[in-house]
This record gives sequence, C-alpha cells and structure tokens, in this order.
Amino acid sequence: MYVLGTLQDGGSPHMGCEKLCCAVQKSQDYVSSIGVVGERQSFIFDATPDFVSQTNYLKEVSGHKSVTIFLTHAHMGHYTGLMHLGREAYNAVKTMVYAMPKMVHFLSKNGPWSQLVSLKNIALMPLQENQTVFLDQSLSVTPLKVPHRDEYSETVGYLIKGKNKTALYVPDIDKWSKWNRSIVALVKKVDYAFLDGTFFADGELPRPMSEVPHPFVSETAALLGSLPLKERQKVYFIHLNHSNPARNSAFKGRLDLERLGFQFAAFGLSFDL
Repeated sequence: MYVLGTLQDGGSPHMGCEKLCCAVQKSQDYVSSIGVVGERQSFIFDATPDFVSQTNYLKEVSGHKSVTIFLTHAHMGHYTGLMHLGREAYNAVKTMVYAMPKMVHFLSKNGPWSQLVSLKNIALMPLQENQTVFLDQSLSVTPLKVPHRDEYSETVGYLIKGKNKTALYVPDIDKWSKWNRSIVALVKKVDYAFLDGTFFADGELPRPMSEVPHPFVSETAALLGSLPLKERQKVYFIHLNHSNPARNSAFKGRLDLERLGFQFAAFGLSFDL
C-alpha cells in the first residue's frame, strides 16, 4: 500500500491563496489518495485532480498496467480525475469504478461523467455499506458510510484488509462525534489509520469553520491521546488543507504530536498489508 497524496481537494498552491503556505509548489504534493497493489492489478482510492501522476506512480511501483478505482464521495478532489479516462484523453476501456449507490446514480445521470458510462470508458461497480468486496485471495475492501456534506452522493471511508494487516482510510468526515462508530475502537482494530487531518485547529480560515466541518487534528489527537503509544503510532493524518500549519514539518504543534506517536502521511510512504 502506498500514500499517493496528502492534500485537501484544492491542493497547493490553492486558488486565491497568496500566503506563504502556497508560495512554492512542492514536488509530488498531490491531493489525498492511497494505492493498493493486488495480485494481478492495482487499486486507487479516489480519482483526484492529480490522477494521472498518481496512477503513473502506482503502475511504476506495482508493475501492473490496469488500475481499479474506489471512490469515497462526490467532492471535487475525490472524483474529478475520472475526466482523464474519457475519449478526449486516455479513452479507457471499462475501467472499473467502485462507488456507493448515490454516487453511481450521480455519475450515470450527470454529464460529463455520464458520457464515460455511455462510451464504456468506465464500468460502474455498485457498493453497499458494510458489504465486503473480495478483490483477490488476500485482499478485501469494505465501505463504511460517514457523516459529511453529501450534496451529490453519500460519503464513505474504507477498511482495506490484506493478507496480514488492515488499513482504515477516512479522508473526509464532519466530526467523529457525529459518526455511529467509535474511531477509538476502530483504531484499535486496524494496523494503519489514515484519518481526516484537513485543519489543525479552529481559526485557521478567514470564515466560520462551521461551514466546512472536519475534526481538527488537535481534536483527534485529544480523542486518541489516552491510547497506548503503539495505538497512537497507527494514526497518519491525511487530506491536509493548504492552510494547515502541520504541512510544515518544523511546526511546533506537529512536532508535539509526533513526540506522542501520531504521524503525518507523506507521498510515497509504503506499508505492508
């Protein structure tokens, strides 16, 4: 399993941002995504605006030519990379795209995505909440519905189970307290937890942050802070907004959390499943 991107939907440099956080574009600074290498093919979680670079990297490290896609939801950073599969670009043939029912309906009924379906550039594979999909003998994926701003589709995270280890991928959620599952219990059950780290703390944006609710990194750390060190070390914050000061590895708040065992995802990190 590989980290293919760590940023929030708008990436960096972020449109309209003239602050230091977006002054310089970093190499391989891509929107949040992970890739998993199976026995005969690879799987990418979310089709981001950086989809081409991310799939090229995944193909290079895996040696597989085909990539199957799992989508989390219909916000711009998580599905718009599908455009590269159309006849204006790659002109793919039946690339499999796993998605929840409302997401499948949205892609099927709304252009330009519906053209990908009608021209058979993509083959939509419907998912159901909590129902596991077995991808090969040692790899399975289970969608977990999470509370989020679901204007066009539902939102899910994924449990990804390999031969020996399990990963949790939840790049977007409103607040942990709104979920009908315990993130504390889930972290205990998995080996890696890639969690929504969009904002570090309140006051980070020049607008009411209640308009775009996410669990602050500081909140998640406090919630999981009583866990033993080996549990805290499972946590990798991902999906960081351009404004998040923890993007800077020298930021004191990040260093403090790293001393407690919490970690921050970085492009190219690899994990055994």
